[in-house]
Amino acid sequence: MIDFTPSPIAFSIGSLDIRWYGIAYVVAILAGAWLAMREARHRGERTDIILDALIVIAVAALIGGRAYNVIDQWSTGPDYKDHLLQIILPPYSGLGIYGGLFTGLLATIWLARHYKVSFWRWADIMAPCILLAQVVGRWGNFANQELYGPPTTLPWGIAIQCQYRVAQYACPAGSDPTATLGQHFIPLFFYESMLSLLGVLVMLWLWNHFTARGRLLIAGDVGLLYFVWYGVERSLLELFRLGWDWTFFGVPMAQIVGLGAAAAAILAILIRHWYVRRRPIAAAGDEAPPVPQAESEPTPAA
Repeated sequence: MIDFTPSPIAFSIGSLDIRWYGIAYVVAILAGAWLAMREARHRGERTDIILDALIVIAVAALIGGRAYNVIDQWSTGPDYKDHLLQIILPPYSGLGIYGGLFTGLLATIWLARHYKVSFWRWADIMAPCILLAQVVGRWGNFANQELYGPPTTLPWGIAIQCQYRVAQYACPAGSDPTATLGQHFIPLFFYESMLSLLGVLVMLWLWNHFTARGRLLIAGDVGLLYFVWYGVERSLLELFRLGWDWTFFGVPMAQIVGLGAAAAAILAILIRHWYVRRRPIAAAGDEAPPVPQAESEPTPAA
């Protein structure tokens, strides 16, 4: 059992609290940028646009993620409906991944048009980078003592202080807010982090072995696979989670969006392959010329 309960605040500068969640967000962006730079160089794409694009996508994802979280927690947690300024003022209680993905996707489409590069090839590059960012970012949830499941006796169960419990697992009235009462919970944040890491390795392996002229996958398939992988991953983990507020006929929106995105991505893959079979020249347009061996950096297979 893991009894360590971290403080959400890493350090303070005067009256400004620097939170582990924010640090994890920054480190996650840097990790994703590193992989994007590495993969773009290996695949013969431009690397000079990555840092500029990174700022646009990060800001867009931050806005979308915040908006999703506000809707999800509208009447619980910070109670935004009665404290509207908390929507834009720190400290933030969290970000909703699906909101960030939606606005980040819109930003990526705009950037691809702006820089006149292939959206589908860059989707293949960005998909494992986004998952890698999630691998890192989910540890911010550990610092916030959130994204956990029901009580457990598993050796890797984590302690959660009373002040961070959802209503379903609330401590008895009068309990010390910092007490854990010897209870431990399923670390869903850790499960999601590890499943996302596995997804990174799978996507890199698939691109290296199956995306090329005449092979199984075409440009964009790996990018679409992200929505399948993460949509199913998150939907399964939601089965163990309580405390969400945004539901539709009792079903968490995270599951509806996740499974809906997975189904839409599978359909898009099938339609695009049908189109390519009818017009093979369309697939060739997404292929970039091979990079000279001396300039490429091989990506290890998982």
